[in-house]
Amino acid sequence: MKKIFVTGADGFIGSFLTEMLLKKGFCVKGLALYNADNSIGKLKYIKSSKNLEIVKGDIRDLSMMLEETRGCDAIINMAALIGIPYSYVSVRSYIDTNIIGVYNILESAMKNKTKHTIIISSSETYGTAEYIPIDEMHPLKAQSPYAATKIAGEELALSYFRSFDLPVTVVKPFNVYGPRQSLRSIIPTVITQVMNSNDIKVGNIHTKRDFMYVEDVCSGILKTLFNEKSCGMSLNLASGISYEIKEIIDIIQNIANTKLKIKIESKRQRGAKTEVMNLLGDYSLASEIIGFKPKTSIHEGLFKTFKWFSENNPKEKDEYVI
Repeated sequence: MKKIFVTGADGFIGSFLTEMLLKKGFCVKGLALYNADNSIGKLKYIKSSKNLEIVKGDIRDLSMMLEETRGCDAIINMAALIGIPYSYVSVRSYIDTNIIGVYNILESAMKNKTKHTIIISSSETYGTAEYIPIDEMHPLKAQSPYAATKIAGEELALSYFRSFDLPVTVVKPFNVYGPRQSLRSIIPTVITQVMNSNDIKVGNIHTKRDFMYVEDVCSGILKTLFNEKSCGMSLNLASGISYEIKEIIDIIQNIANTKLKIKIESKRQRGAKTEVMNLLGDYSLASEIIGFKPKTSIHEGLFKTFKWFSENNPKEKDEYVI
């Protein structure tokens, strides 16, 4: 049975990926960020499995990564600092996690002769689109320190393939959403306000995003795993459709059968130089290389997400992982 080491397993996407890997018959060693509360984050939603081993640690610790990844067949890096606004005030912490952390993963994979390493990047690395839909040949443009660190991490990963023949793939999901997501993200923010408030407070409602349901993203990552044709490549996981935030709000309100006033707050908006107005992805390369095709429509995905939040209404503190 192949063993997969998943960093950020305690996060939003990481917990879904861990769950899917277990259902596919893999043995998973999930890295949860060490914390004083001994929390396992989103992994608490996974029913106990004899094939899941949870370890506590931090990808910034090279010696720990070298030791814990020994004997693993693959590494999937889901751990990252993700909050774009926080990256403006704490740049060094993003460098430490999103660049040095990726370096530690790559070095561990090299020394332990790991069969495949997958580094998760972000569509934010493309910045404001020079053309749409955005394919993998689109220029990279950092419009936030977060995006800059993700560009550095993915380019470092690809350099290890070119320089050292390390079997590594970069996967670049567009805007992921779904159950268990951090309350800092736009869709959970809107859903929880619809459920608990008399109005909806948001930033720019005219930005457009290519929203990807979390299970579709995890399926794409699984199709990449141990796929030799994907090594040395960066692959978009996108839906090929973008929606204005206002459209998303309207769909959620229809699901909830309510209509609230929308209030625009400047503190929730990015600066003009850093805002990305339209992210619309082209997934044709992923379709060709790994047979990827998204299955969940925006209405179905938002319905599933709304249902989960209405049944769970989570209020726990989220760690800074994907």
